[in-house]
Amino acid sequence: MLVSRGRNPSAGEVITQLLLNAELRGRVLTTLTLLLLIRLGIYIPLPGIDREAFKSFIEQGGQLLGFLDIFTGGGISTLGIFALGILPFINASIIIQLLTAALPQLEDLQKNEGEAGRRKIAQITRYVALGWGLAQSIVFALVLRNYAIESLSESTFVVQTALALVTGSMVVMWLSEIITEKGIGQGASLVIFLNIVATLPKALSSTIEKAQTGDRTDVVGIIVLLMVFLITIVGIIFVQEGARRIPIVSAKRQIGGTALLPNRQSYLPLKLNAGGVMPIIFASALIFLPITIANITKNPLLIKAASALNPGASNPWPYALTFFALILGFAYFYASLTINPIDISANLKRGGVAIPGVRPGSATANYLSSVQNRLTLLGGLFLGSVAIIPAAVERATNVQTFQGLGATSLLILVGVAIDTAKQVQTYVISQRYEGLVRQ
Repeated sequence: MLVSRGRNPSAGEVITQLLLNAELRGRVLTTLTLLLLIRLGIYIPLPGIDREAFKSFIEQGGQLLGFLDIFTGGGISTLGIFALGILPFINASIIIQLLTAALPQLEDLQKNEGEAGRRKIAQITRYVALGWGLAQSIVFALVLRNYAIESLSESTFVVQTALALVTGSMVVMWLSEIITEKGIGQGASLVIFLNIVATLPKALSSTIEKAQTGDRTDVVGIIVLLMVFLITIVGIIFVQEGARRIPIVSAKRQIGGTALLPNRQSYLPLKLNAGGVMPIIFASALIFLPITIANITKNPLLIKAASALNPGASNPWPYALTFFALILGFAYFYASLTINPIDISANLKRGGVAIPGVRPGSATANYLSSVQNRLTLLGGLFLGSVAIIPAAVERATNVQTFQGLGATSLLILVGVAIDTAKQVQTYVISQRYEGLVRQ
């Protein structure tokens, strides 16, 4: 097959590689199989619970429980052993990354210990996920004991239910890591992607039913909301793909005694949204931590304060402003983890490469830092707007069929789809160049 080395692979080339390349085909099949196992685990029921009574409780729980149910793929409402899903691992990742920025020991492991250090951090994250998952499982089991139907003591029911939930969460974490290592895409993000996609048919059918049975106002509200979602998707794609290309040039180099290599000009790309989909995923998980802590401690003051962060509260502004601030903060946090201006400046200087009009060394680092800060501000403001504006439109139009499935879910869907597609394209390009080398 003849291909061009200077362009991205076409859809036909990707499909051809899927059909002919055994390794790529195996990675895709591994990913799909493990995602199917994760999905099936949601429907393995927890024993001894009155599901109809708990379903009524979920329906009265409002937007908060609906939002959490989407991120677990319906695991909370179905009461499967995978009810917690990947959420404990996501929360553990938040904690470890925050500690990495605060503790020099963890920072040294991440930056200076190479692959061994990253493996140690991954192992620490697993232990934190186990502890956090156990805490969440106990809280969930304490809630479920009110709907127990078997003649077990409360302590026995809580222990066996918590063990089942935390075990299921650890299995999901393990399967997601296998997807990252031996499949296609980032495992944790794909699990969340799958959970959101699994709720789409129900939301769409409810919306169609509302359009058929509702009045003209409902139809207009649905059309407005769908238009906002489409505009949001287009904006997400532009921001995810947007980058500032900073020109860089290398000095002329002398070869032997006479010949000189010409100046080589290329670009240093700085992404508009360096953190990708992770800031909004982590902000979505972190915003519910106060509610979890309040439920654990049973402190009335904490419960009252945490209730203000409920997205279904009568006054949505505390939730909206807190969510916006978290997204913006995580955008800067991830940008600082992804790009280190000092390291980039040192590498450019070491390679004899410079930015036109900027002196090498600290001046280059300051320039890159200022550019990255401006880009991160724009990207963070966009992410925060995307997370809030469609939810406000949903409340204004009174269209609640997409309850919990807002712009946050759209951003995750589009972001994960783009990242996974890029990984497939990267693999196809690597196979293309391997073929050229063999020729």
